[in-house]
Amino acid sequence: MNIHEHQAKAVLAEFGVAVPRGFAAFSPEEAVAAAKKLPGPVYVVKSQIHAGGRGKGRFEGLGPDAKGGVRVVKSVEEVGANAREMLGRVLVTHQTGPRGKQVNRLYIEEGAQIARELYLSLLVDRETSRVAVVASTEGGMDIEEVAANTPDKIATFTIDPATGVWPHHGLMLAKALGLSGDLGKQARTLLGQLYAAFTAKDMSLLEINPLIVTADDQLRVLDAKVSFDDNALFRHPEIRELRDETEEDPKEIEAAKHELSYIALDGEIGCMVNGAGLAMATMDIIKLYGAEPANFLDVGGGATREKVTAAFKIIMADPNVKGILVNIFGGIARCDVLAEGIVAAVKDVSLSVPLVVRLEGTNAELGKQIIRDSGLNVIPANDLADGAEKIVKAVRG
Repeated sequence: MNIHEHQAKAVLAEFGVAVPRGFAAFSPEEAVAAAKKLPGPVYVVKSQIHAGGRGKGRFEGLGPDAKGGVRVVKSVEEVGANAREMLGRVLVTHQTGPRGKQVNRLYIEEGAQIARELYLSLLVDRETSRVAVVASTEGGMDIEEVAANTPDKIATFTIDPATGVWPHHGLMLAKALGLSGDLGKQARTLLGQLYAAFTAKDMSLLEINPLIVTADDQLRVLDAKVSFDDNALFRHPEIRELRDETEEDPKEIEAAKHELSYIALDGEIGCMVNGAGLAMATMDIIKLYGAEPANFLDVGGGATREKVTAAFKIIMADPNVKGILVNIFGGIARCDVLAEGIVAAVKDVSLSVPLVVRLEGTNAELGKQIIRDSGLNVIPANDLADGAEKIVKAVRG
């Protein structure tokens, strides 16, 4: 689960992290009121969407010379004018894709005198089962280019969860960021605070870009992006309350209600599979045969008729879907039960696109018979390759 920048900073502040003062605003009037609470004379008006690259983003409907989604202004009146221009518009960045995201809230923050911009993030390293720390002296809007062109400027080390942060970790971070003296001490303190927040709140990603050195030699978190482990949210009702469903795909929200693992993609062939690995293989083979998957959808090993029906409805809610490939391997889940769900779902949603079904494993023959007896226009597949070839041919004519 992702949260907005202003929410992330509030969470980090609970652990003593130094962040600039700011207030969320949902209207131009609230933006002006927020600016009046800040010392000025410099204010920053920040679009709040779940995507990076806001500073370099562009608003639909504005000219090519218009400012991006993060703007520095020098009066309360300018705060109001920019808020009116930004709220309700669609912001397109390199992370949103061409459709962009509508800006429904802003963050009005006090200006900062920036001497240096640094990069710092914590994330889960699944290879080592540790928290990895990634740091660079080259923070700011071009960090992706730094990673691609000069990876030697990015330092990484891990922290053992059995020991937590030790003094040598702080020294490593200070060295990676090129900080010494009092700034080095601040970096060591900051790492302890961030690690405490990361582990206490079950974060999966904590990215600070930029981490700034101010003109008076203070470290400040100028921007923060935080993602949480969905599987741990039951432990954090206070974090669940921060969820902004307007930033999420409605199909993914509906899938979560049925305990389905669903991610919307940009292709034309809907996929319904039981098992994450099998789902990935199904997506790969669709691409191999020249088409693009419209989604990742894992109904799980314990899929029921109700889950299958819900999965079909979610797939068909995507207007880009021109065909569906069902790929089921019956292990814990029985093919006959899933076949009943497929038949019920097809009848319920009045399916109007080609459907290819491949069943294998427990009660596969019984499942195939159920589909044959249904009288539905379903194309059977002998194996995964056969299924992918048939659905691509059906969609592409």
